[in-house]
Amino acid sequence: MKAKLYHLLEQRSASCRHFVIPLWKGSGYTTMFMQVQMPYMVFTGLEDYKARGTQASPYYTVTHYTEFAETKDTVLIRGDVVFTSKLTDSEAKTLLETAHSFYLNDVRYRLVERFNKETHDFEFGDVLKVLDMPTM
Repeated sequence: MKAKLYHLLEQRSASCRHFVIPLWKGSGYTTMFMQVQMPYMVFTGLEDYKARGTQASPYYTVTHYTEFAETKDTVLIRGDVVFTSKLTDSEAKTLLETAHSFYLNDVRYRLVERFNKETHDFEFGDVLKVLDMPTM
């Protein structure tokens, strides 16, 4: 990731630490809950988070490494699937790309802001619409 994009992600996630992302699985989707505190991102199933709160086990953790940001204009990213029974490597890759897209795309970021700052106005259907996923 380019350093400039990482800094935008860092800035935006400082005030918007949570989001929900639908992940297509089979004939439907499962909703993932995301917590961000840069340089870390942690993903767990929304149902697990609702049941266990902060005690919910992460399915997937992501770390951004900034050591080369200044000299090489590059931030390295490592993702580790914790629960291989809940998430495949390919699903984890899609999840990270989708998460980055919501924080780095101005139009999509408005949904992240709404989720964090105007909760009563947030509609999950808007996230599905942006991702061209059917509402179920």
